[in-house]
Amino acid sequence: MSLDHCDIFPLQTPDYLLSFQFSSWYPTFSSISIKSTVIRPLDQPFKEYLDSDGIFVPEGSENPSSYSLPTVSPAESSFSDQEDGDDNDDDAAVGRSFSFPDLDERIRQAIEEYGAVFPKLNFSSPKDAAWVLPPSSPLKCTSPSDIYILLKSSDFVSHDLSIDTIFEGCQYDPSNPPPYQLELVLRKWYPIDRSREFRCFVRDGCLIGTPSFLPREPQTQSKIVETLQRFWKDKIKSKWHGQQDYVFDVLMTRDLSRGHVLDFNPYAPRTDPLLFTYEELLSISTRELSTPELRIIDSPLHPVASRNAPAHQHNMLPIEALALSSGRDINDFSDLWKKEIQRSMNDDAND
Repeated sequence: MSLDHCDIFPLQTPDYLLSFQFSSWYPTFSSISIKSTVIRPLDQPFKEYLDSDGIFVPEGSENPSSYSLPTVSPAESSFSDQEDGDDNDDDAAVGRSFSFPDLDERIRQAIEEYGAVFPKLNFSSPKDAAWVLPPSSPLKCTSPSDIYILLKSSDFVSHDLSIDTIFEGCQYDPSNPPPYQLELVLRKWYPIDRSREFRCFVRDGCLIGTPSFLPREPQTQSKIVETLQRFWKDKIKSKWHGQQDYVFDVLMTRDLSRGHVLDFNPYAPRTDPLLFTYEELLSISTRELSTPELRIIDSPLHPVASRNAPAHQHNMLPIEALALSSGRDINDFSDLWKKEIQRSMNDDAND
């Protein structure tokens, strides 16, 4: 018997989806989450900057001692999607530059307070653009330009720029769209041990499952389940006042005795179920288990890991980087990529 979409997922409404934007849930759970600063609303020029072609940072956004990144306009960027001369559609963008001094200052204040930050928008973080910053400290930002280049290089955050993608699958009057304001979230940066990060699925008010990508001893598995269930019951269940279908990400402490909320996500197709499928989660929810199912694989080569690879993993490098990387090892590619950026900057300076 085939399962209907409405059997697998709860009703997707604008109010339901908006309950998962960062500014909606963080005030309630800030005491058990990472210290964060929310800047909202962001003005239209900032959205236009994120939507514009090319990878560049706004003028004045770099720290005096930081590595110089391209600050050219979209029409001047050597990495523009249009290379062969049809400039009519882009006449309005020619020569345009962007500058956000007030936003730069608020970002610098947050960096001074936290030491370093990692950014996200209302729902999405630029994890697919981690390649643009040093691999030893992924997503670690110490200047406004770091934040801008991460957001500008990411395909993931583009989801948050249009109400068409935000409210995809919802019914609403196009002439009276749901209220939505773009926000920038600056979270205190920590080196996160991914082996202690867990995604937990809640359906009809019951914690039903969580995956782990590393092998665990049976005793450790029991402790993880016990801690996650206690953490959810004591810290989350009674405080979550929205629809009782949601997904939350937790970072557990080293001794696996406590947790910190990283994020909340809608129980929806857009949220990656990782080692589960949503059909499997539906089956688990009907069993009325006393404890959530902990699903573990012991190798990244496991078929389940391949089956549940990120749907947009091809977006984690830009097409220019993929072209340059062909047939090269990581060191050769890194050197060539840096030279290509420098060449672009030199060309722009000589124009």
